[in-house]
Parts: sequence; C-alpha cells; structure tokens
Amino acid sequence: MYDLLAPEFEVVRAVREGAALIEAALELRPDIVVSDINMPGLNGIDAAREIRKHGACDRVILLTVYREPQLVRSALEAGIRGYVLKLDAGEELIAAVRSVLAGDTYLSRGIARLSC
Repeated sequence: MYDLLAPEFEVVRAVREGAALIEAALELRPDIVVSDINMPGLNGIDAAREIRKHGACDRVILLTVYREPQLVRSALEAGIRGYVLKLDAGEELIAAVRSVLAGDTYLSRGIARLSC
C-alpha cells in the first residue's frame, strides 16, 4: 500500500495491528486513514469505528480482499468512506483517496458490479 500511495501523498505512518492504528490516528490526526480489514487484534471496521468515535479522522478507506455484500454494508454503516479491493488497488487506490478527500464515498469497480 505504501508503494502505491507514497508517490502522490505523504504517508505519515504504517502499522500492522488495529490497536496501533487507533493509537496512530489519535496521535497524528491524519486527513485520511487507509486500512486493511483483516488485522491482528482489532479488525479494520472496528478500528475505524473507534477512530471516528474519538474524532481522530472521519475519512477511512478499507483495502481488502473481501467482496461479500454484507461486509461492504457493515463497513459503510460503520462510516467507512472507501472500500477498495486489493485486486483493484493498483488502478483505484489513488482515485479512492482523492474521492474520499473530496467528500465522496468510493467503492471499487468490483464491488459496484456486485451491487448491480
């Protein structure tokens, strides 16, 4: 993920665990958080809920392999603003970040096809 984002954006920290993600967001107050769903400890959706609850960042994008509609719905209900499939990340992650920073919600094309 860092390699995809670094040429366009300042990446302030990378973490591997849900609790560390919350800690970093509270400390750094980033403009946007990009997280995996599947992390040790706290998953990305629950970490995003905590980050938003504490006002650390309200723009969270999930980068994931999971395409299940109920998981996408859960993420959106938790306030996730972007849902990008890892398969599509090379083509879509930068566009997703730009879109979410502009105030929009972004769903990977692979997810949009599932909902049709």
